[in-house]
Parts: sequence; C-alpha cells; structure tokens
Amino acid sequence: MDAQTDPAEKKSNYRLGRWITIGVILLCVVAYFAFPPVKHFCNQVVYMFSTGDFTVVKDLVASYGVYAAIISFFLMVFQSVAAPLPAFLVTFANASLFGWWQGMLLSWFSSLAGAALCFYIARFLGRDAVEKLTTKTALASIDKFFERYGKNCIIICRLLPFVSFDLVSYAAGLTSMSFTSFIIASALGELPATVIYSYVGGMLVGGAKMFTMALLIIFALTALIAMFRKIYVNRHQNNQAKVDK
Repeated sequence: MDAQTDPAEKKSNYRLGRWITIGVILLCVVAYFAFPPVKHFCNQVVYMFSTGDFTVVKDLVASYGVYAAIISFFLMVFQSVAAPLPAFLVTFANASLFGWWQGMLLSWFSSLAGAALCFYIARFLGRDAVEKLTTKTALASIDKFFERYGKNCIIICRLLPFVSFDLVSYAAGLTSMSFTSFIIASALGELPATVIYSYVGGMLVGGAKMFTMALLIIFALTALIAMFRKIYVNRHQNNQAKVDK
C-alpha cells in the first residue's frame, strides 16, 4: 500500500514545491518593479558584478556595517541564481573584510546555499520544460550518467575556475540525483578553491593570479583524468562481460 501511495505523495510534494517556487519568483518580480529602492539595489548589484572589481563589492558590503555578512550572503546567493556572475568577487571581498578563514566559511556556506537554491529551482520548475524541449529518453540517459558519475562531474566542475557551477547546479536538479549527494559533492569540490581564493584573493595580482589558476586547473585535470579512466574501465568490463556470455 505504501509503495502505491509513495509516487502520489512524491508528485504532490513536487507540485507544492513548484507553486512555492513560482510564488517566491513572482514576489521578487513584483518587488523589483513596485519598489524603486529594491530595483535600484538590484541594478547596483548587477553593475557591481559587471565591473569585475572586488573592491567595489567590498565597499558595498562594508557600507552595511553590522549587516555586512547578511548582505554578503545575499550577494553570493544572488550570483548563483543569476548565473554566470563571478562568485570569486564576493569571496575576495569576504576575505578582505572578515579575515581569510572567517571569510572562507562565509563564502563556502553562502555559495552552497546558492547551489541548493539552483538545484531546487530546476527540480521544481525545470524538468517538465526540459522534457518538452528534449525527450524523456535523453533526460533519462542524463539521469543515469549523473547517478553513476555525478559526484565526480560536480566536483570537477566546481574545481575548474572557468566553468559556471551554477549552471551545473541547475542541470543536477534536472536529474534524479539526491540532494544529499549533490550538496556533499558540491561542498567537497568547492572547498579547495574557496580556501585558496580566500587566503590569497585580496593579494593576487598578475603572475600570482595566473599561478593560482594554473594550480586549480592542474588539480581539476587530475580529477578529470581519474573520472574518464573510471568510465573506460567500466565500459571495458561491460564489453568483456558481453563477450564472455
């Protein structure tokens, strides 16, 4: 009996989550157009990210005094949803304002919150739309890939500084990957880069920045090679099993 009711309950939860998500989005849109201060602040944030200057972000966050950490948290979540705005600007600002390890923790937790939001937006709103744009068969194949290699893919994408992880969060939400697996892989993949950016972010100039980027790319490529090796071994074993039969 439970096995029969579980799918119905799951579908009901998806519908509830979808309507809640739609309601929140509509409230944000109404607030943007109905309240000039909100519109001005959002436009200011977008312009701030477009400058590519972390000191601009730092000055904005610092201007809110005791609420600076809350504003920083909001900015990190905002850049996650409005992909692909650069998250490292907020990370640099946090390290400069709050100290490297306090800023690192703030950046880490707030970016995970943004990733979780992207994941659930896609899960509650995106799947039906994606199935109509593609096919259920294609989406099922993506599900299988994420179920088998999802953690590795998410970790690698988070390590690569030139890959928009926010888009990966949306994509993960369209698969059957559990939120627990997603958030653990996100936390593990994000931590090394967050520590590095937080520790040296405020002091990076020229060659130092290139050196740090090179280290991140090398680390990511190592993980990428390991993932492809695992895929190759699994395929080889499957082919060998078919031959033996």
